[in-house]
Amino acid sequence: MSVTLARAQTIIATALAEARRREAKPLAVVVLDAGGHPVAFAREDGATIFRHDIARAKAVGAIGLGSDTRATAERAKGNPAFYQGLSVTVGGNIAFSPGGVVIRDSGAIVGAVGVSGDTGDCDEACAFAGIKAAGFAPEAGA
Repeated sequence: MSVTLARAQTIIATALAEARRREAKPLAVVVLDAGGHPVAFAREDGATIFRHDIARAKAVGAIGLGSDTRATAERAKGNPAFYQGLSVTVGGNIAFSPGGVVIRDSGAIVGAVGVSGDTGDCDEACAFAGIKAAGFAPEAGA
């Protein structure tokens, strides 16, 4: 299975619907394929101008490290020098806050979702809702 445009649009629509259900602040959502290429993106009215960049950095971090950004942030606490160096290596295009979630199909990573605009917990929950609605599985254990 791959992250088609139709499935990416389902992820985005469901993530934004979940955000409205939670009365979240305006969000930006980006969906990347397995190669880190953007498939679809949306920014709600009122989302600040950096939200797209942050959402993409969360998705890039998830796909680039093969792990949700929540788990990466936890690992970074124990090895800050490595993760600071990683951030420099990728030109700062990585975010270590919940809301970057890998998309899996039969255990294989096929893409990632990045959500930004509210708390990391809310961003992540919206990403999970979108991934599940599109028929994919989020990171194991989520």
